[in-house]
Amino acid sequence: MVLVRGLLGDVLRRKRLRQGRTLREVSADARVSLGYLSEVERGQKEASSELLAAICTALDVPLSMVFAEVSEDLAREEALVLAHPTIETEVVASAA
Repeated sequence: MVLVRGLLGDVLRRKRLRQGRTLREVSADARVSLGYLSEVERGQKEASSELLAAICTALDVPLSMVFAEVSEDLAREEALVLAHPTIETEVVASAA
């Protein structure tokens, strides 16, 4: 089982790092605590739609683009699990 919140966090982190920005900068622009943004990026917290919109605005990235990347990553992960059923156990264990 793939956790969408982890994939979403990965996409947000990639977007931030590609811009060369720090967690502190994005958290200030999004008006969210640095700790909470860090937890979202690490897939430990599920962000509300309002928070996701604020983060995407701070990153100047459309929310639809973030969801499209999450969808692509999810499809890739699911294909891996279908091709190699033992991977699912490893993915779930590493997410815990």
